[in-house]
Amino acid sequence: MKKLVFVVLLLLSTQCFAESLKDSLKNIEAEWASVYYSMPKSKQGPAYVQLLDKAATLARQYPNAAEPIFWQAVLKATYAEQQDAFSALGAIHEARDLLIKAIKINPKTMGGSAYVTLGTLYYMVPKWPISFGDDDAAKQMLEAALKINPDGIDANYFYGEFLLLHNKPNEAALYFERATAAPARAEQLYADNQLKAEAKLALKNTHERKINGEKGIFLSVFSSASAK
Repeated sequence: MKKLVFVVLLLLSTQCFAESLKDSLKNIEAEWASVYYSMPKSKQGPAYVQLLDKAATLARQYPNAAEPIFWQAVLKATYAEQQDAFSALGAIHEARDLLIKAIKINPKTMGGSAYVTLGTLYYMVPKWPISFGDDDAAKQMLEAALKINPDGIDANYFYGEFLLLHNKPNEAALYFERATAAPARAEQLYADNQLKAEAKLALKNTHERKINGEKGIFLSVFSSASAK
């Protein structure tokens, strides 16, 4: 009987532990989305610092959980935009290391979003010798995210952006379309809807780029024919 009571209490405490962590992560995500998408850039810095303190505290409370580490990385990466070049470079390197750590704990962290964020860093930051930018690594990370969550809004959107940067508008359009069609997650509704809106705009711009490119080819051929 005592053993049964102990097991029940253990299960209840584990459930409370998980719910507490989930609620805390949801609050951090909601605050981050509000800061990133709604707050003026000039006021974002102090807000990121406060959120970083919350994420660091959560990481200490749950040392075996990958999600608080993931959010530390996201916050460091977004806060880097508010810092001077030297500090920003250091923050980006810290964000990369935190993402690698989170992935080692749980490769499926945040439904593959850890891989998405890491892949995005690899194609956005400068290449060696300035930083660790690497297009091959970026492609590998983004494709890993798509394997984990092929319908993910962020995985499809950022892979589309990566392809567009490499002058592949036709392929990019497919992933932007998937991002716009993907359902927003209830726990990240605001951020997902914002990203879906960006995907919709990117898809529109990609179509316009394709049309303009076709017009350019036509005009080039027409000019060549007229010159003969």
